[in-house]
Amino acid sequence: MKKILKVALLLVCSLSFMNGSAKEKIYRVSSPDNTTEMIIHISNKVQIAVKQDGQQIISPSDLALTLNNQVLGQNPKVVNVEKKSIHETIVPVVKIKEAKVLDNYKELKISFEGNYAMSFRAYNEGVAYRFETMKDGEITVVSETGNYTFPENYMCWWGRERSFQSHNQVYYDYTSIQQLGKDDLASLPLILNPANGPKIVIAETDLVDYPGWWVRGAQGLSLSGTSAQAVKSFDKLSDRELPITKRESYVAKTKGTRTFPWRIFAIARNDADLLTNQLTFLLASENKVDDTSWIRPGKVAWDWWNANNVYGVDFKAGFNTETYKYYIDFAAKYGIENIMLDEGWYELGDITAVKADLNLKELIQYADEKGVGVMLWCVWKTLDDQIDEAFDLFKKLGIKGIKVDFMNRDDQWMVNYFHRIAAKAAEYELMVDFHGSYKPCGLRRMYPNVMTREGVNGGEQFKWSLRQTPEHDLILPFGRMLAGPMDYTPGAMTNAQAKDFKPIFDTPMSNGTRCHQLAMFVVYESPIQMLCDSPTRYYRESACMSFLSDVPTVWDKTIVLDAKVSDYVLMARQNGEKWYVGGMTDWEERELKLDLSFLPVGQKYKMIIYTDGINADRDGNDFKMEELVVDRSYQKKIKLYPGGGIAAMLHPIK
Repeated sequence: MKKILKVALLLVCSLSFMNGSAKEKIYRVSSPDNTTEMIIHISNKVQIAVKQDGQQIISPSDLALTLNNQVLGQNPKVVNVEKKSIHETIVPVVKIKEAKVLDNYKELKISFEGNYAMSFRAYNEGVAYRFETMKDGEITVVSETGNYTFPENYMCWWGRERSFQSHNQVYYDYTSIQQLGKDDLASLPLILNPANGPKIVIAETDLVDYPGWWVRGAQGLSLSGTSAQAVKSFDKLSDRELPITKRESYVAKTKGTRTFPWRIFAIARNDADLLTNQLTFLLASENKVDDTSWIRPGKVAWDWWNANNVYGVDFKAGFNTETYKYYIDFAAKYGIENIMLDEGWYELGDITAVKADLNLKELIQYADEKGVGVMLWCVWKTLDDQIDEAFDLFKKLGIKGIKVDFMNRDDQWMVNYFHRIAAKAAEYELMVDFHGSYKPCGLRRMYPNVMTREGVNGGEQFKWSLRQTPEHDLILPFGRMLAGPMDYTPGAMTNAQAKDFKPIFDTPMSNGTRCHQLAMFVVYESPIQMLCDSPTRYYRESACMSFLSDVPTVWDKTIVLDAKVSDYVLMARQNGEKWYVGGMTDWEERELKLDLSFLPVGQKYKMIIYTDGINADRDGNDFKMEELVVDRSYQKKIKLYPGGGIAAMLHPIK
């Protein structure tokens, strides 16, 4: 990770930055633009409050960290205060939103008697805090307190969960915080929607050797942070199903000298700003992989969603060498960087036992000759049981990456498992896609070979659910994607309006139009991006493949043209000299203004634009493709039909 233009100011002082009564000390830290202020109240407890433009958006909220022999934040005594400002540019290994990321904040670090501290950071894009301990040996963390209180009854998109044993694949209930009680559990990120104020997204990052952070309802105007206790015992029902039967009375046993995860409140006056928010990346620990030259973002021809349903061929489709050579030929023709062999290539329970009909060595050699990489799926528990054998096999075969599935938890042990696999994969020069996983929490910066993860209700839900709707698709970019890349798996070539949609497992369709699906390749961030449909269908959709073969998966620049949570988005992204546009709407038909004034002066582009066809409201498959010569003067209102979209690629004319 490179750092450029670093300007830092460190000021150490003792018992300053305070006002208020003798019983309460108040410390303040403001964002670099001075619009957002974090107020730290210290009395017999520690509280934070947040104001933007002088308006309170988070009321005084209790914070604490309970150890087995001490409560950090109870009757706190300040012994030192440090204040610093940072303004630097970070060049990420994998450029997910931008090729360069500005890290600009002010920080207040307060040290307390009892060998602990708390850090508070204010960015223009939000605020964050975390605990730090400086103790000998090991400590036991019983619980962490974050009782977040708000000045009014905010609405929110509540990602409802049934238990901590979850893969964080949720649908969102639009509800008020006053309607939520202690039995209401949600995974993060959580989008709050004040009636008179900015959007706020609660998130976390830098999750290391510690369980993930969730929220519960607390009745009234509060939400309460919570975490899964450590696992004591579980049953084993299959290679992937391990129901937890008993938990410990603590959340973590960990090193006594360490920092804890950052708790983030991303703040955005305009919904569009949530799409460019980088706080979960900026607050994560730095890259731990020395040589990253082998990390290659790209697209993947994926088998599981389409159930290997290829046709018009002279071989029996299935988990066999001939079928996957067909996938490789397709990938090679269209410049798709990888193919994925999902569940079915090995005998479950033994990664080294390749199915008899599949000559994996021959297949990978064939892929190498065609310039196509091969990635392999596996169950997490089997991988853990055979970790050395499995990684030696992966190296011997020469695969490019692994997809690890069904972890289904984020307690301390499982969080550590993610770190172990990420580190081991980096050692063996393998990219990683975590499926059946908890939300991203900064691992992608520490291990940039972690390219994407699920933790999202994505396209697989079309196979069995009626709830996978365009409205759901328009919540994800503002909340879940703020946490990090998401493996939604777009690219369906059978598309339906609500009246025609049916969940079908082996021959699925998408809810919404063809252009809604195409737009996802611009809107949704995933450095390893799946093409979910069958190569046979893609061969028959040459117009769409012109776009899908060209669109990249990483970006130099992102510009949001218009956006509203759960309703619509229109954005442009740059890769090299090329620009790409993606726009999506919910079930409401609307017009979005495509304004290309962001293009450079004097440069003309060939724009190939895909819009909903005139009959897309009747048949979701209908689309129109046009080729135009445009420059920065181009402005046009584009009609999006219900569940519709727009996609475009702009190539400079030399």
